[in-house]
Amino acid sequence: MTSVVGARSGQQWTIEAEGHRAVVVEVGGVLREYTVDGTPVLDGFAPDELSPASAGQILAPWPNRIRDGKYTFQEKSYQLPLTEPARNNAIHGLVNWSRWEVVEQAADAVTLEYVLPAQIGYPFWLRLRARWSVSAQGLRCDQEVVNIGPEDAPWGYSVHPYVRLPGVAVEDTVLHVPGKNRIQADSRLLPIGTVSVAGTDYDFTEARKIGDLVLDTTFGDIEHDADGITRVTLSDAGSEREIVVWADDKFTYWQVFTGDTLHGERFRRSVAVEPMTCPPDSFRTGRDLTVLASGERWTASWGIRA
Repeated sequence: MTSVVGARSGQQWTIEAEGHRAVVVEVGGVLREYTVDGTPVLDGFAPDELSPASAGQILAPWPNRIRDGKYTFQEKSYQLPLTEPARNNAIHGLVNWSRWEVVEQAADAVTLEYVLPAQIGYPFWLRLRARWSVSAQGLRCDQEVVNIGPEDAPWGYSVHPYVRLPGVAVEDTVLHVPGKNRIQADSRLLPIGTVSVAGTDYDFTEARKIGDLVLDTTFGDIEHDADGITRVTLSDAGSEREIVVWADDKFTYWQVFTGDTLHGERFRRSVAVEPMTCPPDSFRTGRDLTVLASGERWTASWGIRA
């Protein structure tokens, strides 16, 4: 007997607590929806849609892009599939279209797992778990990865939520990013240098409106508080509404994307705020790349408050 999949994004798991509601889906372990008292916080998508523009996806074992999909790790060279063929890049990892399985579930939390098998271009075995939970404090994701293979493995991680303030245009959104520099990128959105943001259009260390600035920008040299937390804030100048995306000390970069290359209704409708553990092309450059020893367990946490 053949069962029929009911939605393109697969099985749906809803978690709720104190007015906070989130929906996580089977395909990619994606965060599809998050609302507070019925008001959308995410620019999500419908159950029968494919995740548009990586909305809500987990990006692992690398975030962002790898030039030509080629890298060398511990004196061995590898070629990844070119998943961004127009720019000849490998983009956003290997787990975002895979089927994740639920391993724990409660009314306010769900834990999904995916075992990434060794493959051409990335011959390493990893077990990933993502625990999604909601409470009066907001939405939280606790990510775990274990290297279950016999060799060291290169590792990087990010997530790709689009956040929005209903009724507030991107240009009128007040943005605060605690990053003192930005990575300059070429036409393929690959890094070519690092510059200070001080005194430039990219300086959001003091909150200000985005205006007509086009952002698909990696911010580095970011500030963490005494508890090791870093935060990007989007707010409405005309009210007290704000959305905070936070991440722990494993995250040392923020990617901010204003959606200018998206089409139709999603054009500049929301802002992707992505905490990253490493910058673009880190598999090639080795910059801030995490190396997981065989059997090593790595954890990180991030979340959203609205």
